[in-house]
Amino acid sequence: MMTKNNKFLARFLRMALASVSGVALAASLSANALAADQPKELRLDYAYYSPTSLVLKKFGWAEQEFQADGVPVKWVLSAGSNRALEYLNSGSVDFGSTAGLAAVLSKANGNAIKGVYVYSQPEWTALVVPKDSPIKSIKDLQGKKVAATKGTDPFLFLLRTLHQSGLKKSDIEHVSLQHADGRAALEQGRVDAWAGLDPLMATSEVEKESRLLYRNVGFNTYGFLNTSETFARQYPDTVKRVIKLYEKARLWVLANPEEAAKLLSEEAKLSLPVAKLQLTRNNFNSPKPGPEHIAAFKNAASILLEEELVKKGTDLNKVIDDLVDPSFAKAVIK
Repeated sequence: MMTKNNKFLARFLRMALASVSGVALAASLSANALAADQPKELRLDYAYYSPTSLVLKKFGWAEQEFQADGVPVKWVLSAGSNRALEYLNSGSVDFGSTAGLAAVLSKANGNAIKGVYVYSQPEWTALVVPKDSPIKSIKDLQGKKVAATKGTDPFLFLLRTLHQSGLKKSDIEHVSLQHADGRAALEQGRVDAWAGLDPLMATSEVEKESRLLYRNVGFNTYGFLNTSETFARQYPDTVKRVIKLYEKARLWVLANPEEAAKLLSEEAKLSLPVAKLQLTRNNFNSPKPGPEHIAAFKNAASILLEEELVKKGTDLNKVIDDLVDPSFAKAVIK
């Protein structure tokens, strides 16, 4: 028979084992919950029109940040806003670098995205003609071939510029080409003008003496870092950590302009003069999405309706309000 002491000891051991099992179970549940709060893989885009993305990729800061969590980082090149938005829509990337108005257009047409960070305020587009072109004004573009990449800031810049001069898209022959192909077509004489994009535009200026026919900083919309609504909802902490990394890259560019130009030159395979020209056309001082960006988009949005790029009756004010989400950046940037 079991004595009182033996019964007490057995009861004590059962309680101790239960306690240990409970701790182990809690730890296991906690680990599982932590894993569920992070993606299995983090997919970031990089773009030659987003110098901070190149800095982030070059120094491996994202890989360092997520290494302890066992989350690998994959980098995908975006050749333009349209590509970045396609990748977001298809789930090929978790974060995409785009022009702000291009993101508005994409969201209005059903791409469920959030603009969570401003990587720069650039003058990255203008209308470009060859150095010896007889074209002197926007009016001279009537009946001419003009290259522009649909769904991007340069394309929308072209449309706004035409409208400002009393012309419509139908008054020109729009040639839809990706940015690099548009530059080649301009330099080879296959089009009369091109809605350019840096660094390709800066390269054409420096190497071919191409001329900027029309510039308007106000028609250039901000560079936005976007994520999908699903990703923002499922992994809010990851969104904040990515913004923190972009902030590190932004501050590095501001503190090291010469080194930033050299890095851009190396990563984008540009000459140093081209890289320097591109960086001079970027303002890195306004990273938080906010009222000024919303106002700029709303002022520009009418072109989307006028050119029937979105469905008639689309409430673009609501689209813009839903797109621009400052909450993540506010939590990170003090």
